[in-house]
Amino acid sequence: MTNVFPDQLVPQNETARLRTLHLYQIVNTTPEKIFDDYVAWAAQLFNTPISLISFVDDDYVHFKAVTGAEGVPGLPRTESMCSAAILPDVPVVTSDYSAESCRLISPDVAQAFGLNFYAGSALRMPDGARIGMMAVIGRERRTLSAAEEEVLTRLADLVSQTVELRFQYLHAQLPEAWEAAQQELAETLDDNATLTRYLSTRNHGINLDDTEVQDLVLRRLTGVGKVLERRLREVPSAA
Repeated sequence: MTNVFPDQLVPQNETARLRTLHLYQIVNTTPEKIFDDYVAWAAQLFNTPISLISFVDDDYVHFKAVTGAEGVPGLPRTESMCSAAILPDVPVVTSDYSAESCRLISPDVAQAFGLNFYAGSALRMPDGARIGMMAVIGRERRTLSAAEEEVLTRLADLVSQTVELRFQYLHAQLPEAWEAAQQELAETLDDNATLTRYLSTRNHGINLDDTEVQDLVLRRLTGVGKVLERRLREVPSAA
């Protein structure tokens, strides 16, 4: 996929985008296991050493969850590929961190870590704002197939719904219900991770272009989505 980035790192709708981001009160918050589970599963599915969930703030990109780069809380906006990746209105953004791939960010940090592959799908909220990214990152240059793009997009949609669910519960002052929802989702994701490990061992890796594997993974994604949809319906109004 060839990405077409705008000329500036800050989008024209930045004020509204930041308003939506801050509405969810999730920027720079402590780790929550459910988001850690999402990035762990994504790294398994795409066989990458790094996976993360980011939120792009005014001048800093906060990592809500990260595997493979633990201890890194985020990056300045001018140094994070997620800053540029939220800009195109496309399902998936890919990059090899070269200047030819994207001239909007400094590649110094990525190059210091030997990174040559980034693929991310935006976290899109109900108002359409792209507030962050679900991304997988690696050292080997590669591209994503259509099947892989579908899985990554579906994962990002689930993360977006989870952010919405978190907000709805906490806005309704129901932290215990949010904890219960996290537990239910975590159990589902743990089962999914177990299946992924089994498939990886059996097939010597995960090949999402294998129709049997793709079907199993998509069904598991659908299962997580059903839990989220049910939970969102059940959240009482804060009023």
